[in-house]
Amino acid sequence: MQGHAPLAERMRPKSLDEYVGQQHLVGDGAVLRRAIEMGTLPSMILWGPPGVGKTTLARLIAAESDRPFHALSAIHSGVKDIRAVLDSAKRDGMFAGRALLFIDEIHRFSKSQQDSLLGAVEAGTVTLIGATTENPSFEVIPALRSRCQIYMLESLSSELLMGLVHRALKDDERMAQRNVEIAEREALLRASGGDARRILNTLELVVNGLASNDAGPCKVTNEAVVEQVQNLNVGYDKGGEAHHDVTSAFIKSIRASDPNAAVYYLARMVEGGEDPKFIARRLVIAASEDIGNANPTALVMANNAFQAVERIGWPESRIILAQCTLYLATSAKSNASYKAINEAQDWIRRHGEAPVPLVLRNAPTEMMRDMGYGSGYAYDHNARGHFSGQECMPKGMEGTTFYKPGNNSREQAALDWLHSVWGDKYDF
Repeated sequence: MQGHAPLAERMRPKSLDEYVGQQHLVGDGAVLRRAIEMGTLPSMILWGPPGVGKTTLARLIAAESDRPFHALSAIHSGVKDIRAVLDSAKRDGMFAGRALLFIDEIHRFSKSQQDSLLGAVEAGTVTLIGATTENPSFEVIPALRSRCQIYMLESLSSELLMGLVHRALKDDERMAQRNVEIAEREALLRASGGDARRILNTLELVVNGLASNDAGPCKVTNEAVVEQVQNLNVGYDKGGEAHHDVTSAFIKSIRASDPNAAVYYLARMVEGGEDPKFIARRLVIAASEDIGNANPTALVMANNAFQAVERIGWPESRIILAQCTLYLATSAKSNASYKAINEAQDWIRRHGEAPVPLVLRNAPTEMMRDMGYGSGYAYDHNARGHFSGQECMPKGMEGTTFYKPGNNSREQAALDWLHSVWGDKYDF
């Protein structure tokens, strides 16, 4: 069957020495290499993007440690399948307690399915190796995480990916017969999305689509890759880990006043099919959280963009989102409003709520007026400069400061005015 397998399967490494990448885990003296050599393998969760070698690593761990290996896929397996493997592991005689149970895409298991693993992992009936592309903090139950080591696998660099390509052209019998030359690599790398399996299978697809040329090598060009692949890989999954990572990078790029990075991450979300209203909501939040009164028009701009996106839809909304993104990224920044509400809420949580001063209370009934509600209230618009200087904080909180204007021209002007009317109260 190996002859009919895809190139990625034919090139699967047979030993850790052939394994590419993840040297922080399997290199000389690294944590997993030591655990294999010492026979002290813990249950573990291998977390990383597609095509970085999670399944291959699990199989190599079993081979290198000479342990029985059982594999399940969370897509096709249930509690019954798990129990069957656990019963088999208990009956393994001299190998009892040494079996490895590999579960691919463990994040797809429900809570009850993950619960069914706890006793066996705790008792050491099996050593669990789970593989996931999703953040285990969100997708794996705490009880199972606490029983496993979590190892993060890194994306493969362009150099490592191209090393795999050249090795395949040299070592794979079918590829070697075609006399393939990599004339251009950009589209091939882009199509891979950092996925070793994808780049090898894309290479095979492209090579198979090239006409044989006895006069010279089969040349892999960017044009040939685009022609065969059509839609180059977009590594953004609006329901997965990339959703959170790209969204975070998008907001932080706006906050960092980096319009190029901001519009790049916006394009990642657009290409990945993100809901335009989700993006627009993030822009409204950023306009207030990261810009605030440094440029109050930012919130107006973001809110208008949200309304426009609701009316327009794809694909034209991408232009509106880009305009708003660039406006926010190039605007002055202040998080003073964000900090002020955080500090006020924190004060309440620590000290409790203080009574509203009687002078500020509304007095809609005669009884409330007799009790002194609103008595002595100074109507600021009747005062000189529309400022009475009346204390509005509850008793005991006088002088407490939550709002500290940001270091920008608009808020510094506001600070100058506050200082001019309140004096030392805003002298900081």
